[in-house]
Amino acid sequence: MSKTKATIADVARAAGVSTATAGRVLGGYGYTSDDKKENVLKAAQALGYRPNALARSLITGKTRTLGVVAGDIQNPFYASVLRGISNVAEANGFGLLITNSDELQSREVHSVELLAQKQVDGLIVTPSDTRRAKHLHNLRNMGVPLVLIDRAVAGLMVDRVATDNIAAAEQAVHHLIAAGHKRIGIVAELVDEERGGVDTFLARVAAGEPIETETLYPSWQRLVGYIRAHRIAGIPIDPQLTRRAGSYSAQAAETVTASLLASEKRPTALFTTDGTMSEGAMRAITHLQFSIPSDLSLVCFDDVDWMSFLRPGITTISQPRLAMGEAAARMLLERIRGETYPPRTVLMPAELVERGSVAAA
Repeated sequence: MSKTKATIADVARAAGVSTATAGRVLGGYGYTSDDKKENVLKAAQALGYRPNALARSLITGKTRTLGVVAGDIQNPFYASVLRGISNVAEANGFGLLITNSDELQSREVHSVELLAQKQVDGLIVTPSDTRRAKHLHNLRNMGVPLVLIDRAVAGLMVDRVATDNIAAAEQAVHHLIAAGHKRIGIVAELVDEERGGVDTFLARVAAGEPIETETLYPSWQRLVGYIRAHRIAGIPIDPQLTRRAGSYSAQAAETVTASLLASEKRPTALFTTDGTMSEGAMRAITHLQFSIPSDLSLVCFDDVDWMSFLRPGITTISQPRLAMGEAAARMLLERIRGETYPPRTVLMPAELVERGSVAAA
């Protein structure tokens, strides 16, 4: 015969208090004297009482859950970020509801609507579109706590956590330049073509034209860092060395890398802008039987596990992914608790991890 589940009324009788008092103590809201609180908690423990999360949320208006919309949970970047979010949420007694947008805004909108229906207390979102994000503006206008991770949205004044992509990419390319390389290729997604294309963008940045970099996609920001490193070193940019994959696809990266390395004036070094681009580039390098670093020096953005397993190891820019997730979760919890700071942007520095994939030109 199964044991009957203890109720708040049972706890109240055992503690000698009213049901309302027991509800306040067990629900974590309102005021109750220390003596009564102690009696209620002892009675709840003795009876094996387990709180009803749904009932509590109806009373407090809080579900103690955080919603997360990630670009691609299979990507190691998001896996580490999610772990950081989970660490902070769990330590503060919050649960997580995680969804995946696959970098498609239609799926992102659906995910946000789903999480809102689940009445999460706040959301952490990696926006798939940095300009057209009406659904996120609507959340902000409704007062729903919101933190962006990795990317900004134009005109959306909310907390954000990201890597300092421009400085990190500049450091990566400078490392290659310091080794004597002057023909440095770059393989990047560069998914948004609204700025007149890659060639126009290269010319604008090289000319020192003011560009709003905050709302650029990370791959475009890393292209800015690539250009700045060349400009500081006095090395002219060859547009033929810039290859646009056009999607978050390792296969697309493999195709454009193979084309770049098969060209008559191929680069002596290559910079890839994230783990997906690096995976595709390595497939092309392996297929063409290029030897690293004797045939081609390589620096990748994002320190993925396989980069340390290869011989030689791959020199990378390591993002503080776990710390980014933890910071985003802490900022969101502060907003849920009612903090009214002005919107904050936290740009975290990345680290150059030197292994064996760079040789003198």
